[in-house]
Amino acid sequence: MRKQFILTTLLVMSFIALHAGGYQVRLQSSRSIGMGLTGTAMQMGASSMFYNPGALAMMQSKADFSLGISGINSLISFQKFESDITAETDNSMSTPFYVYGAGKINEKWSVGLAIYTPYGNSSKWEDSWAGRLLIQNIALQAIFFQPTIAYKISDKIGIGAGLVYATGKVEIQKGLNYGPDSYVYLDGSTSNIGFNVGLYFEAIDKLSFGLNYRSEIVMEVSGGDATFNVPAAVGTSIPASNKFDAALPMPANLDFGVSYQATEKLLLSAEINYVMWEAYKELEFKFEQQGELLNSINIRDFKNTIIPRIGIEYVYSDLLTFRIGGYYDPSPANEKYFTPETVSLNNLAFTLGLSITPSEKLSIDLSYLQIHGLQATKTYEPDQFGGTYETAAYIPGIGVSYRF
Repeated sequence: MRKQFILTTLLVMSFIALHAGGYQVRLQSSRSIGMGLTGTAMQMGASSMFYNPGALAMMQSKADFSLGISGINSLISFQKFESDITAETDNSMSTPFYVYGAGKINEKWSVGLAIYTPYGNSSKWEDSWAGRLLIQNIALQAIFFQPTIAYKISDKIGIGAGLVYATGKVEIQKGLNYGPDSYVYLDGSTSNIGFNVGLYFEAIDKLSFGLNYRSEIVMEVSGGDATFNVPAAVGTSIPASNKFDAALPMPANLDFGVSYQATEKLLLSAEINYVMWEAYKELEFKFEQQGELLNSINIRDFKNTIIPRIGIEYVYSDLLTFRIGGYYDPSPANEKYFTPETVSLNNLAFTLGLSITPSEKLSIDLSYLQIHGLQATKTYEPDQFGGTYETAAYIPGIGVSYRF
């Protein structure tokens, strides 16, 4: 019985697991999405505030404004070990967005503000599915605010930094072992700060390099609401309303990229993202009122991951630009503690993009990202729950940029 309550602690980590080998929500520029989500070594205008603040110093225009939105349509399928029991999620569409505004103070200094959603997704399983004691529903919302400043050291080198204020909210429901209608509902919100720094270097006219570091941010949930729906027979030992505390680490990222202007019309881009998931070793979770609830430390032992990306951009005409790209995103999850809260498989992805530029100042950017989670058999050893998982995500997007 106590074991089932301890498992509620694992759900809270769904708040950050969406950044793992599952659906990494790196949808901060429609141009970048079309090129395999690269951007560290490119001059992205105002979008550089996320991908590499150092490149912001190389802005060609006096001011640059950009906004966009994507629609995440995701599906997870599951078949339980040695049985015909299957399940699929019925997820609503998630809509991460970005808004950027940046300008040049003078030839050396540039400043801007970025507002974006690097985390945001939802998963909804049937209430009575085989894994209901681990998860039924999850919904995540997060918004980052990043004021940024950049300095142009020379015509070839730019540096930049941004202060990140992160705020987020998570809602989770899971079944309990007290009958088909018993469940716990967790609702928490939190905020904290981090930073984003970058270096941009144009080695020669056609070849550029970029290095970007986004810091770890520990999101501390304090006084989150825990609501238990259980039979009256156990209501005296389990408070219907409770509070919980937890510290949720979002890992640091180190990105290195290179871009090459092969011809006047053809741009090639390659990138490596190093995600420092080893920071996520365990989670300590505390209930305010104890009853049958126990504070616990849950082992995760995630591993660092490396995500290789490639992208191609071709300027067909003054009006049309085409893009294509792809990447491989491995799962950081420990094989012994694989849960269906947010299914994190090894992912293969490909991307497409199109820009329509009716004038030098205005660009309308369309993008499409498709992710395939490679089918795998996984187990959550503490409950001996496992089976075969497969995931897919289909993500169209649109952005608009205006510069002068």
